[in-house]
Amino acid sequence: MDTPFSDLPRFRLFDGPSPFHRLDRFSAALGGRVDVWIKREDLLPVAFGGNKLRNLEFHVGAASAAGADSLITSGRRWSNHCRLAAAAGAMAGLEVHLVLSGPRVEPPGPGVRLAELFGATIHWLATADRAERRATIDRVAAELRAAGMRPHIVRVGGSGPVGAAGQVLAGIELADQVRAAGLVPDLLVVPSATGGTQAGLVVASRLAGTPAGVLGAVVASPEVELRPAIESAVAALASTTGANAGPDDIVLDSTELGAGYGRPTAAAADAAALLARTEGILVDPIYTAKALALLVARARSGELDGRTIVFWHAGGTPGLFEPLD
Repeated sequence: MDTPFSDLPRFRLFDGPSPFHRLDRFSAALGGRVDVWIKREDLLPVAFGGNKLRNLEFHVGAASAAGADSLITSGRRWSNHCRLAAAAGAMAGLEVHLVLSGPRVEPPGPGVRLAELFGATIHWLATADRAERRATIDRVAAELRAAGMRPHIVRVGGSGPVGAAGQVLAGIELADQVRAAGLVPDLLVVPSATGGTQAGLVVASRLAGTPAGVLGAVVASPEVELRPAIESAVAALASTTGANAGPDDIVLDSTELGAGYGRPTAAAADAAALLARTEGILVDPIYTAKALALLVARARSGELDGRTIVFWHAGGTPGLFEPLD
C-alpha cells in the first residue's frame, strides 16, 4: 500500500521500526490461555524512547516548514511528550518552552531534569488548571514574538490530526511486522491519554486491512472527554487517508484508571511486577502499567482465552522515578 502523509512536512527523529516480539513467559504466567506480543515503542532511540516521537516528527516538520525557531508545548511534570519535545527541539535546532502544570516538586523529577538537560525552558504553574495553562501558553508565545522570535505551539500531548499521522504510520509498521511473523492478532491494547495514538492505530488497522480491534485503556482524561477527542482525530485522519473508520471503531475501558491521572494503582503495580519478573521489561506507573493491568484482568477473567493480543508499550519509563501525587 502507498504510505500516507508523504506530502506532510516531517523531521525524521529516528530510523527503522521499533521492536516487536512475543512475551512467552508473561503469556505462560497468565495460564497459557492467551498469546501476548509486545510493540516496544519504549525502545525508540531518543531520550529514553516513547511513542510521542512519532507525533513530534510531524509537529517539528510543521514548525520548520512554517519558519518557526521555537516550540511551545505543555503537560504535567512527568509528561513523556514534553521530555521528548525538548529532545526533538534540540535535534532540530529549535528553542523549546515547556508549560508544566504544578504543583512543582523539589528536587525535580527525571522528566524535568532531562528536559532542562536538552535545553528547554520550563514555565511552572501552581496548579493543573487548564485555563491557567492556556493563558500561560498565550503569554509565552506573545513574549517570544515581542522578542522577534517565531514560536510554533504544539497542543498538549502532541495530539490532533498532525501528530496522530505519526501513529497511523506506526500502526502500518506494526501490520508489516505482524504479517512477517505470520500472526493474525485479535486485539491491540494501548494506553489512551490524549487519544492520538489510539486514533492513529484505529485508522491504520483499517488501512492495512488487519482484523484486530483497538482497545484503549483510559489512563488520564475521563472517557467523556477522551472519546470526542478520539472521534475528531479519527474523522480527520479517515478523511485524509480514505480509511473506512469511525466512532464504532473506538473502544475504551476506564476500569483501571483508579483515582485518576498520575495516581498509581495496586493492579497496575502488580501487572508491572509480573512483566518485569517474567520478561525483564519495565513499564511506568502513570500510563503503560494501567493498560497492562487491563490486559491482565481480561486475560485472567477468561475473556481473552485462545486469542492473540498485541500490547502497545508506549514508553515513559522515566516515570518509574517520578514523585507522584
